[in-house]
Amino acid sequence: MTVALADFIESFSNGPFAAIAGDAPWLITGRAREHVAGLVTRLEPDAYRVEGDIAVALSAVVEPGAVLKGPLVVGPGCFVGAGAYLRGGVFLDEACCVGPGCEVKSTLVFSGTHIAHFNFVGDSILGANVNIEAGAVIANHRNERTDRRIRIRHAGGVIETGIVKFGSLVGDGARIGANAVIAPGALLLPGTIVPRLGHVDQAPAQAS
Repeated sequence: MTVALADFIESFSNGPFAAIAGDAPWLITGRAREHVAGLVTRLEPDAYRVEGDIAVALSAVVEPGAVLKGPLVVGPGCFVGAGAYLRGGVFLDEACCVGPGCEVKSTLVFSGTHIAHFNFVGDSILGANVNIEAGAVIANHRNERTDRRIRIRHAGGVIETGIVKFGSLVGDGARIGANAVIAPGALLLPGTIVPRLGHVDQAPAQAS
């Protein structure tokens, strides 16, 4: 069973990662460092400040106190707030916001998406115009289970990813409410609304 990225993120197939659009999302995030590092080398140097494997668009705003660890691309018109922590291969498309106190790890974020403040997003792909309210978490590890390999209920079947680190594939225009928790392996279709204090877990039952 496959997951088609185009069903979740319209611009993925014609964006900077078009060459890997056919890969499974958990394989993409697992190689986020490699993919983002490759993108840094392909950027127009006159539009970005590049230091090693970190590229920040000239029109982006990064507040003092943010911690940026490469490979990393911060696109045009982005905002990264004080105390934010970006690491492990992060891509921010244009006009994205990562607010104060957020941690984003090994994640691709498409245009116009806002990660408000005090959020954790790990090993995920977020579509365009997604909004994540304060305190919401996209978890990337099944800490509560002995067998931590991520399995996903999808389209009437179960996907065996064989991996232990993957957060979520979040479709364009999704809305995740404050203090919600998205469990590892969630696939949120475009326009999905997760209420405040909501919990999304698409894993099949298994022994803990």
